[in-house]
Amino acid sequence: MSNSSSIPTIDILKNQAKNLRAVRAEQGDAVSHSRSLELVAHAFGFRDWNTLRAASSEAPLPCPVAAGERVNGQYLGHDFEGEVLSAKALPETEQYQVGVKFDEPIDVVKFDSFSACRRRVCLKINRKGRTAEKLSSGQPHLVLNLPGSEREEGS
Repeated sequence: MSNSSSIPTIDILKNQAKNLRAVRAEQGDAVSHSRSLELVAHAFGFRDWNTLRAASSEAPLPCPVAAGERVNGQYLGHDFEGEVLSAKALPETEQYQVGVKFDEPIDVVKFDSFSACRRRVCLKINRKGRTAEKLSSGQPHLVLNLPGSEREEGS
């Protein structure tokens, strides 16, 4: 079995399987996608794809924000400034769970007759600091203005 530091990332391994599948198809020996993944695993000395994937040297990308960091952006269409209370990468995804404490409470209700203010939220974001969940307008629930990334309305 190979040393995990010598195993390529999952993306490279998947590319190798894709290329193997294409070459085999050109030679008239078509194989399924799953079979090509298994063949790549065997080439690296592993019994199957799942074992190779678990041993891969790929580490999750660090969260784009860190606990204690000051942030600003929009939550449900309201501008805010606040502090990141918690931040962690979620396994097997390209998402991060972040907890944010707003400096000023945000009223999340759009009715004049009553209010519901939030001071803290805990949401899943992507590398761009945006939630997958969106308002009916298409704007993400949370948009963090991250250093080095341009603000993209609606994305």
